[in-house]
Amino acid sequence: MTSTRLFATEALLPQGWCNDVLIEVEDGTITAVRAGAAADGAESLRGPVIPGMPNVHSHAFQRAMAGLTERAGPGSDNFWAWRELMYQFLGRITPQHNEAVAAQLYIEMLKAGYTSVAEFHYLHHDERGQAYADPAEMAGRIVAAANTAGIGLTLLPVFYAHATFGGVPPNAGQQRFIHGIDSFNILVDRLTGWAGSGMLRRVGIAPHSLRAVTPAELAAIVSHLETRDAHAPIHIHAAEQLKEVNDCIAWSHKRPVAWLLENVALDGRWCLVHATHLDDDETFRLAESRAVAGLCPSTEANLGDGIFNAPDYFLQEGLWGIGGDSHVGVDPFRELAIVEYAQRLKSARRNILGTPGLMSIGGGLYRQALLGGARALGQPVGAIAPQHRADLVVMNTDDAALVEHRGDSLLDAAIFGPVCRPVRDVMVGGSWKIRDGHHDGEQDALAGYRATLRQLLQ
Repeated sequence: MTSTRLFATEALLPQGWCNDVLIEVEDGTITAVRAGAAADGAESLRGPVIPGMPNVHSHAFQRAMAGLTERAGPGSDNFWAWRELMYQFLGRITPQHNEAVAAQLYIEMLKAGYTSVAEFHYLHHDERGQAYADPAEMAGRIVAAANTAGIGLTLLPVFYAHATFGGVPPNAGQQRFIHGIDSFNILVDRLTGWAGSGMLRRVGIAPHSLRAVTPAELAAIVSHLETRDAHAPIHIHAAEQLKEVNDCIAWSHKRPVAWLLENVALDGRWCLVHATHLDDDETFRLAESRAVAGLCPSTEANLGDGIFNAPDYFLQEGLWGIGGDSHVGVDPFRELAIVEYAQRLKSARRNILGTPGLMSIGGGLYRQALLGGARALGQPVGAIAPQHRADLVVMNTDDAALVEHRGDSLLDAAIFGPVCRPVRDVMVGGSWKIRDGHHDGEQDALAGYRATLRQLLQ
């Protein structure tokens, strides 16, 4: 048994900010937290401590695309044009490339203050769309990258079978994603068996979207997962684009989130990624379901998706978390700023997403994203409290944007201020992964990433 005792002069606990906090950790799990305590020989942390942020939505390989699609063409550009470029790019990615990109990304996440990630993993097959000799080859590369970085991982193998609503056959660009029900369930069986081997790992599933999965297929894969883990996370893309909404109405006479609410038992296991285009009824009912809305603000802005109906959803106390998605941004503080700034631009007002009883916008956003993120990942994270994994972020109060800030003012400054390096140290599962802003494996990871991009971009 490995025991660690940590002392923070200031820490964000479930009850609020507390001073002189002693945190006791055994085998990576917090066993006791006491405020107003003496250090008594514990390791003194070098700044205020907050829970590490879960990242609810990641397509790791897309990190290598950042900056490659920002070119104006002769006509209008949109998500669907971007998707065709993405299909072209992924056609060249090998398992080695996939691992190298994911390792670089996961280290970047840790340095920014993410301590766990839900990997929405749909790059299953080789360049010809054929299964590898080991059908879990690509999934294994994601696991290896997470091990290299030391980040917590919820692996979500994606079921993808169709090009659009109504069971239309997939197109050529989608061949690397495609599974039948039987082959997919075999993959899930293998991965759920693996997940029991460590405290940093969880497996769920990700039916890609109502475009890519028929109702019968959705029911079959969810039913199979429940035989393996009745509480496992289930993530699905929903209502990201207006075209998707309109196509869903043409197929089912329902909007996508309305269809899910009426045909699936949505509950706390589910994360609806994006949920950008909701009407008032969907907003209320999604919040009531206790499913999590997985917001990806930097990617949604980059792709022109639209703006989530946050004020009404927050008013109903709906659960939500933040994700990196395509990873044009790898910074939880930036993602939270965009959540609020999008509403300010839309309404021409300030300080929109306040939390009842809490004056700080940043403090409220950070707390809510922790709660929804932990629910979406299905991991015991998101709080500095007993029975939670010791995923801790030590803030860097030597950054000029953070000096002399305390309590929620520190979070407001980290989210809305001109901060350069808000994070000093990061612990995951009781083990330090980032010290003074650096990861032990960052030079090797960068060398591997550089070599990968050199091959992919030639």
